[in-house]
Amino acid sequence: MPRILHVAAAQMGPNQRADSRTDILARMIELLDEAAGQGAQLVVFPELAFTTFFPRWLLQPGEVDGYFEPAMPNPQVAALFERARERRVGFYVGFAELAEGRRFNTSITVGPDGRTLGKYRKVHLPGSVEPRPGDRFQQLEKRYFDYGDLGFPAFWGPAEWHDPVLGMLVCNDRRWPEAWRCYGLQGIELMLIGYNSAAYDPNGGTSENEALRTFHSTLAVQANAYMNATWAVSVAKAGNEDGSGLIGGSCIVDPNGTVVAQATTLGDEVLVAAIDLDACRQGKEKMFNFAAHRRPQHYRAIVDQIGAVLPPRPATTDERRSA
Repeated sequence: MPRILHVAAAQMGPNQRADSRTDILARMIELLDEAAGQGAQLVVFPELAFTTFFPRWLLQPGEVDGYFEPAMPNPQVAALFERARERRVGFYVGFAELAEGRRFNTSITVGPDGRTLGKYRKVHLPGSVEPRPGDRFQQLEKRYFDYGDLGFPAFWGPAEWHDPVLGMLVCNDRRWPEAWRCYGLQGIELMLIGYNSAAYDPNGGTSENEALRTFHSTLAVQANAYMNATWAVSVAKAGNEDGSGLIGGSCIVDPNGTVVAQATTLGDEVLVAAIDLDACRQGKEKMFNFAAHRRPQHYRAIVDQIGAVLPPRPATTDERRSA
């Protein structure tokens, strides 16, 4: 029997700095209701869903604190949790987490009963600590967040979802195959991803534009879903946010790397798909049967090395003559 789970990508349009939490939460609840009305059992929201993407700004310490959640759930977001529980819908959501004095770019997955099933803290923080002189928009995640300290922990979904093995990534993590493979080695069947990705090169320069960055976003999910034989739901916060462009391109991708649904706007938009979790078996039992085909004794450099190390240069003619 197929193991069918109805999933939704709840792409959000921009959250402006001036938008109230009440207004943002109302939009999220509307998206959840729309997804539930189409039969969705699990809804995926973006990274930093409750706020604007504040790392684009150089902020004063007192300003930064207001973007972080001291607990999840909390009174400011309780209405989303309550509506989801009423409708027996689970969800993934990204937020800025304050935990014992440390700050993380975090996501959680909540089950249909309102219980938190898993937590993930972003590992691959892009950008810099210090702002780039002269640039209006920055990428300062390294300034405002600590590196994630939970690793890549897979976890089980509930029986009413057919007991899927789930994993989470946040934004830039989706571009790093090491992260996906850590989950692949735990038998992942469904990857949940939220992102806020600039529609320009956020590190400066003019070599990347919206079209190229949207292509790269989709490519990363397609390739890694295929190479780990997993479904993936990758969801954007998109559009013109405080004068800064964010790509859309939210998508649902199958274990063959095929896009089965993709957003067509840069605003609030819901995509729903019925996914068969057993479709993962073809890849897991054949091409990517890790137990049969992996050779980790040859992968040492992946964990021992951080930056690239060039191979030794071949000897020049004079060096060979003098040898």
